[in-house]
Amino acid sequence: MILRPLNMDDKDEAMQAHRELALDGFDFLLDSFDEKESWTSFLKRVDSVQRGENLPSGYVSATFLVAEVDGQIVGRVSIRHKLNEFLERRGGHIGYGIRPEFRGRGFATEILLRALEITRTLGIERVLITCNGANTASSRVIEKCGGILENIVELDDGEKLRRYWIVSELSQ
Repeated sequence: MILRPLNMDDKDEAMQAHRELALDGFDFLLDSFDEKESWTSFLKRVDSVQRGENLPSGYVSATFLVAEVDGQIVGRVSIRHKLNEFLERRGGHIGYGIRPEFRGRGFATEILLRALEITRTLGIERVLITCNGANTASSRVIEKCGGILENIVELDDGEKLRRYWIVSELSQ
């Protein structure tokens, strides 16, 4: 598996992944994606967010990478470089998603383990990861990667959210 930034050649496959995960209520290309925007402009915005430049209100710098296996995009990860109030309550440091046809093959675990390596390079010692309370597959992945359940909170919309912390070994 390769974790890499999106590029110009990814547009069609990334758009397809975005449509697939939208059926699960998940934004593959993040909530800032607008189909009316040119792909070039979107890629520039993703790059700016990683550098922490021109961040929209409420955003933090973040690294967005796709997971590629045998030339196909199987999933993605967003690694937030710090937490704001919203991310501390709901989103966490790492958000990942796997396209439906590639689930159950260990890709989520591999993506999360590699994302944790990146958080170490960013100097993040305690990594918060959240998942929907009903998403047992994601809960298992997080726990397999060292996640310790802090609590389950009920959000304003009634959704239950599992909040996990992973302590990073910065010396590794």
